[in-house]
Amino acid sequence: MTHTPLPVILLAAGASTRMRGRDKLMEDIGGQPLLRRQAQLALCLGPVTVALPPAPHPRYTALSGLEVTALPISDAAEGMGASLRGAFAVLPPKTPAAMVMLADMPEVQAADLTRLAAAVDLNSETLIWRAATEDGTPGHPIIFAAALFDQLRQLSGDDGGRAVVRGAAGRVQLVPLPGQRARLDLDTPEDWAAWRIQQREK
Repeated sequence: MTHTPLPVILLAAGASTRMRGRDKLMEDIGGQPLLRRQAQLALCLGPVTVALPPAPHPRYTALSGLEVTALPISDAAEGMGASLRGAFAVLPPKTPAAMVMLADMPEVQAADLTRLAAAVDLNSETLIWRAATEDGTPGHPIIFAAALFDQLRQLSGDDGGRAVVRGAAGRVQLVPLPGQRARLDLDTPEDWAAWRIQQREK
């Protein structure tokens, strides 16, 4: 599906509470905030909608100048379900599939997104294409076919789409990415400190 633009929903409305006052999406990665890096990666596939906390918020500034759609999630405190519900509600009609990408995964590369998108076959029985680690553990990002959009528009709480994925069992294709990138997210200051040491040692 690489020749067809693939809409990307970038989930960035969470409160980053485990960072104890810091915002993990504003952490510096290669001279720019992590959120900006992730949005730029997503733009390599197609139009990007970024689910964000209500403005004003520093995350809006981090996206300044990028051709993305900032989508304030008024009930973001409800959990990831609110972001997914809101973002899938604003996708253009007849969108055949869309990628959901987490904003806090600093090792995901543009080539990973392209590989996942290339696996999409809308003429198959598959409904979900999901990134996995190299040893096959399911992770992120995830691409959902349009047949699941109605379910995603009705999510609530902090389910994050897990119920939708479970319901599609048997129609999910895993796409392995190198290493553990599909599972690596950094939620605490300790996570970030350990990861930065690891990066310096590479």
